[in-house]
Amino acid sequence: MRWLAVFVALAVGARGAIAQRTRLPDLCSPDTDARTVTTPSRSTYCMRLVPVPELRRLSGAVELHRAPSPFTVTVSAEGIFVYQPVIALHGLPKPSTLGPYAAYVAWATTSNFVDEVKLGPVREGRTPVGRIAFNQFIVLITAERSGDVRTRSGPIVLRAMSPSWLVQPHDITRLILDPTGNEPKQGHDMHAIHGVPERGWVAPPMHPAVTMMLPGIEGLVPKGTPWLPARDIDPATIAPAKPRTIITLHDGDSLDLRAELVTRSIAGRTITMYGFNGQYPGPLIQVDRRATVVVNFENRIDQPSAVHWHGIRLDNRFDGTPHVTQELVPSGGRFRYVVHFPDAGIYWYHPHHREDTQQDLGLYGNLFVRPDEANFFAPAHREDFLILDDFLLGDAGPAPYGADAATHALMGRFGNVFFVNGAPDYRLRVHRGEVVRFYLTNAANTRVFNVRLGAAPLKLVGGDVGRFAHEEMVQSVVLAPAERYIVEARFDTPGTVALTNHVQAIDHGGGRFFTEIDTLGIVTVDDAPATPDLGSSFRTRRENASVRDEIARAMARGATLPRRDVLLTVKVGDIPFGLRELLRLDTLYVNPVEWSGTMPMMDWLPTAADVTWTIRDLATGRENMDIDWRFRRGELVRLRLVNDRGGLHPMSHPVHIHGQRFLVLAVNGAPMQNHVWKDTVLIPAGGTVDLLVEMSNPGRWMLHCHIAEHLEAGMHMVFQVDKS
Repeated sequence: MRWLAVFVALAVGARGAIAQRTRLPDLCSPDTDARTVTTPSRSTYCMRLVPVPELRRLSGAVELHRAPSPFTVTVSAEGIFVYQPVIALHGLPKPSTLGPYAAYVAWATTSNFVDEVKLGPVREGRTPVGRIAFNQFIVLITAERSGDVRTRSGPIVLRAMSPSWLVQPHDITRLILDPTGNEPKQGHDMHAIHGVPERGWVAPPMHPAVTMMLPGIEGLVPKGTPWLPARDIDPATIAPAKPRTIITLHDGDSLDLRAELVTRSIAGRTITMYGFNGQYPGPLIQVDRRATVVVNFENRIDQPSAVHWHGIRLDNRFDGTPHVTQELVPSGGRFRYVVHFPDAGIYWYHPHHREDTQQDLGLYGNLFVRPDEANFFAPAHREDFLILDDFLLGDAGPAPYGADAATHALMGRFGNVFFVNGAPDYRLRVHRGEVVRFYLTNAANTRVFNVRLGAAPLKLVGGDVGRFAHEEMVQSVVLAPAERYIVEARFDTPGTVALTNHVQAIDHGGGRFFTEIDTLGIVTVDDAPATPDLGSSFRTRRENASVRDEIARAMARGATLPRRDVLLTVKVGDIPFGLRELLRLDTLYVNPVEWSGTMPMMDWLPTAADVTWTIRDLATGRENMDIDWRFRRGELVRLRLVNDRGGLHPMSHPVHIHGQRFLVLAVNGAPMQNHVWKDTVLIPAGGTVDLLVEMSNPGRWMLHCHIAEHLEAGMHMVFQVDKS
């Protein structure tokens, strides 16, 4: 049974010698038919080392493994990807044959050779080395007098450039598509060419840091008819939305929940939107664990709708999935949901019909299932529940949606106004030394956030469906659409602390990375000390033994199960030639996560009528709703999600599984070192993520991408869990 003890130690995130000896998969091995489908993309996660001419027999590669973290992508507080490379070398001569040298050393540097870090000594074969956190970088292998040198001085023997060096200006495209040499139209010139703002298409605003429109797509508009809610209703007759309220429910209680038209004042404009019970966001519903409540839903908006209780392992009849668990509730209709809450944690509710419009216009709210266990979390002075979102606003108001098919079907609808709890001006005042537990939810259509609170220390304690096996300190939180994380922050220094989204965006036309910092809110720390002093408990990183042991048992059971492989890819139909060629050029490099909407016209034009996002069962070739999976209640299922690098516009996908919970086993083949039960996981572009799904809940359930426009463009399937 020794093998089982070793596996369990790895499974629950052991941080000792066992974890250090874990052999990482070779990301640069030669392609085979099987590897090209089910393994990470070499063009994204592998760098080929090129030898100097006098050492032509040398060869090697740099494998770009994700640095260990509790998230499926690892970034710094500034949003730069952090890699833990393995360097593979073949044919190395003894260093002494090159001169007075005794070792080979690896380095990473930027283009100016000013920012340079030592990765460590390397040798023949595969050697794990230190971390790299640059947007674009060069890896150098040099011969040195000693492996202990701190600066590079010896001769270079091999070098390689990161895949991100393929981010280059689109000069060739300009020559091909505009042979006259005329400058392409600027973003502000584009707004006037798309008809009457009140009734026609209006081009989305340009990103403020990207001033040039890519050529070849001027004058184009999406197929179909533009749509905004209640266009024929006088806004003065619609009630203004109110901030959310908190509703506390106990077992047997009931709640009336209405989806209705509201008006909001955003950036000086009065906008017709949606709200649950006339609020933004919908009410924060607090409920006891193991309680069952009745929700009487009434649809008062101008579209059919339904309510999905995201992450809750409830009775399948009340999951709120149109045409799977219920039919749509028409305007003026009602539906009675009976919702049982088996798991403590933070969840949310939102529509599952035309999610690209209804959710984006404000139909969402949080559910907090209160734990019944004493000391479930460490002490905190207060708790705050934050739903993050963005909204696309132009000079004439909201960018219209597609009436018959979702716009932004390739990349999703990035917004340019940021909301916390439905408003752009989140504020919190705390005492010095105060510990605040934040429950974070991402309700955005497509945006992945990298959330930080200045220099305030953050302790990650929970995720989608409960607590982490091990609490750990993080600099920032990577939060994909529909994911939730629970963090504790301690504010030690008086002053102001900005709650920010801190990422690295790409100017695809200019061929450059740039830092993008969006302030989501402000925390003001006064000088009065918080009482009691919780510094000691905050500094303690607890090991949650019950969670650890439950996860270990599940992973031991799943260790020898066969694996199902699924490919996430895209099919693109009839889109304009210029747009297609720009997309082909842009996919020379694929960022593992698209952090920002820096290509608003390219994002906007393709609709769900042009694009089909696809889940493909690699064992059968079946796709989306043709997939036929059937499981037994209590069965564990190993699943590999492979994000296709070869599509016309590869993107990361936040994949949500209804009605069940799962563990993330590995990313790009490397085991996770800390675990939490989840229902949504971010699959980086070109990467693979392995899951262990616990099929505990009978019924017909959906698996889908939670980018709202991808869901509308077909990226969903249904599986059956039998009661027996």
